[in-house]
Amino acid sequence: MNRTSLIAIHFAALAAACSNPPARALAQGRPAVSTAETQEPANLVVEWNRALLRIVRTPGAQPATIHPTRTFAMLHLAIRDAVHSIDRTPRLIRASSREASQEAAAAAAAHDVLVALYPSLAAQLDTQLQQSLAQVPDGAPKTEGVRIGQDFAGRVLAARADDGSAAPPLKFTFGTLPGAYQSTPPNFPSQPQFTSWPHVKPFALERASQFRPGPPPALESDAYADALNEIKSLGTASGSPASADQALTGRFWNGAIQNYWNEIAQTAALSRGLTTAETARLFALLDVAIADSVIAFYDAKYTYAFWRPVTAIRAADTDGNPETDADPNWLPQAGRTAPDPSYPGAHAVISAAAAAVLEGFLEEADFAFSVTSEVLPGTQRSFESFAAAAREATLSRIFAGQHFRFDLSAGHRLGEKVAEFVVSNSDSPKENEND
Repeated sequence: MNRTSLIAIHFAALAAACSNPPARALAQGRPAVSTAETQEPANLVVEWNRALLRIVRTPGAQPATIHPTRTFAMLHLAIRDAVHSIDRTPRLIRASSREASQEAAAAAAAHDVLVALYPSLAAQLDTQLQQSLAQVPDGAPKTEGVRIGQDFAGRVLAARADDGSAAPPLKFTFGTLPGAYQSTPPNFPSQPQFTSWPHVKPFALERASQFRPGPPPALESDAYADALNEIKSLGTASGSPASADQALTGRFWNGAIQNYWNEIAQTAALSRGLTTAETARLFALLDVAIADSVIAFYDAKYTYAFWRPVTAIRAADTDGNPETDADPNWLPQAGRTAPDPSYPGAHAVISAAAAAVLEGFLEEADFAFSVTSEVLPGTQRSFESFAAAAREATLSRIFAGQHFRFDLSAGHRLGEKVAEFVVSNSDSPKENEND
């Protein structure tokens, strides 16, 4: 059975377990919806996702050695587990005086996770919690929801306390031979980023190397020469034959790619009117898949430690390939190169994983929406499907001068495999039999 079939079957059962009609039953053919934050949130899950996005976009708020995707996964697992514990409770029990509010549980779980991870922002998060709880009627359900949310936040925090994320970065020795990762011009970072991340415990994967791709093509191969010459031409900072639209995509997506996909998920949840329980499940699957994708691609990056295009192009006279020529002054369109090895490409991995989760959850191959750039404020691009956005985000790394095409193809396959595993091994629909 292929990936699409597995995801569709899983979510068909999951949607059937929800008390409200699934997203696919809503009206189709509506115009593209935007990721702009001016939309009214469908529920508190979206509000707390936005709160975390604001935090990670605040300079200095996110610890430099902790990848933010870990926080997103922890936030949404706590919310999902708290809400799920209420959503799956037999109706006879829920009808009692101790019936709990899913919204209060979501808010309390989110608040406690984020306060633990960002203690300096406690006052800000306390205010957010007050605003969230003000939307929930006072009474026993609200009180019980808060208690449940706090309980599940504590469980998630305890489960991740020794996951390896607090380990100091491993010292990396830059290579000197052709093909080996080296510090990249023009800024020449002294060390690459997240060198310890391959050793962080995954959320769902059995191990970081579970779907590790095979090695990149040999330097002497035609595949390598084709990929180098493509990015050398299209991804250069000056004189590129890329079209204006291609150049724009290189700039548009040149931000933290997981942030784009969380905003896309917000748009999907709001436009399809998902319930609190449905939204909680969606974001948990999305951000666990993204977090494990990051652990997986860092495993591959530091296994192969392959040089970046800017290094390869400047040193093409050393690669032993007669089809490549050196340009000692070449720089990427994006200006600087991300400080880690090239293979596989992060944008490709995360985008493939996110698109697979969203398409599977909504059971819609076509979904019209617009997304706002992380780095070009106010600039939007529109798409007719999650797959189309993932393709553009992936190929944008060629136009930005960041990745070889084979980085992207390997990354896409890795992201799909991670998403399939996360979806197939998520909470069982049988847990909701009593709903």
